[in-house]
Amino acid sequence: MYTASSSVSAPPRPQHRIVPAGAGPYLAPAPQAVRPRRWVTGTGTQPISGRIDLSGPQGAQLKIAIASVHRICPEFNPVQVLRRSGRSVLIVGTTGRTTAVAKCLLDHSPAWVERFRHEIASYRSFVRHRPPVRAPRLIAADPENCTLVIERMPGRAAALSRHPVEAPPRADVRAALGAIARLNAWRPPAGTFDAPLDYGARIARYHELGLFTDRDRDDLQKLLHGLSHAGGRQGMGQFCHGDALLSNILLSPAGPVLVDWEHAGWYLPGYDLATLWAVLGDAPLARRQISQLAQQAGAASRDAFLVNLMIVLTREIRTYETAVQRTMKEAPPAGSVPVPTGALAPGEEQRLLLRRLHDDCAMARRAVRAAVGTR
Repeated sequence: MYTASSSVSAPPRPQHRIVPAGAGPYLAPAPQAVRPRRWVTGTGTQPISGRIDLSGPQGAQLKIAIASVHRICPEFNPVQVLRRSGRSVLIVGTTGRTTAVAKCLLDHSPAWVERFRHEIASYRSFVRHRPPVRAPRLIAADPENCTLVIERMPGRAAALSRHPVEAPPRADVRAALGAIARLNAWRPPAGTFDAPLDYGARIARYHELGLFTDRDRDDLQKLLHGLSHAGGRQGMGQFCHGDALLSNILLSPAGPVLVDWEHAGWYLPGYDLATLWAVLGDAPLARRQISQLAQQAGAASRDAFLVNLMIVLTREIRTYETAVQRTMKEAPPAGSVPVPTGALAPGEEQRLLLRRLHDDCAMARRAVRAAVGTR
């Protein structure tokens, strides 16, 4: 929520072959080449400054967004646009002595409206039932006009992109996993949160789209059937953030802060871990740790993690395939624009990432088949 990275773009990646490994259910990471670390400094604690440009068509749209914020929070003083996309705009400002972030939905299609209202409902629930991790405090919200104002939390993002190009520091991964573990162990009162993901419907949908084979569908349904009869925590589900990316985790001296709660709710155990595993393709040690955590509660925990992993990886593949297609349509004809030496051609970084995601999905598929064979 607080970083300016796009959800469908990836940083340039060195073109290296990713060797699938871990044919069994343990998903052992593939060996990776050692690369020098590039340190990135966060800006979450820097004072805000600047001005908002209200000229032109985008300025007119911004005026409407600011007006919707003032209706629910008259004391909000906008200072700068933090991030803007075709879907929403984030505006940093102040409310008295508090630094705040206003989030306004620009695309009011039903799917985005539903997701935005779910995020507002999550923040409202946190007012009554505090989660065991730090989260921004709700200041004001308007579900009808899809406007949300929350406090701006200090800290730096654990990663600046959805798929970090280099392995994050171990301390950052350890802090993120610790926060996620505390959240996953939380049991909010019944009826406070719903289940955002219908597993059966999602599997059927991906099968219809040709993203799952017949065997994929059958294997995942077998694991789901087994999980439905599992007792204890695996049968009841687990509370998850739902979008546990490192870019949604702010690191501060007071501890990690989780932001972007629009997918929060009940999932099969291991959904947050599967999300982290999927985006940490260049961090084999972190992946090994995640796999061990996901399986430490036994076979049911392993099966739930694998179902989540297949769904998450397939979603990422679908997202980046769309991104590659869009990039190729918008790119100028080959040869019309010179490409600097050492730079990647338009869309090449997405294609490299997409290839790695397909390799990961093939590895997860083998793990699912091995798990079905043990039942």
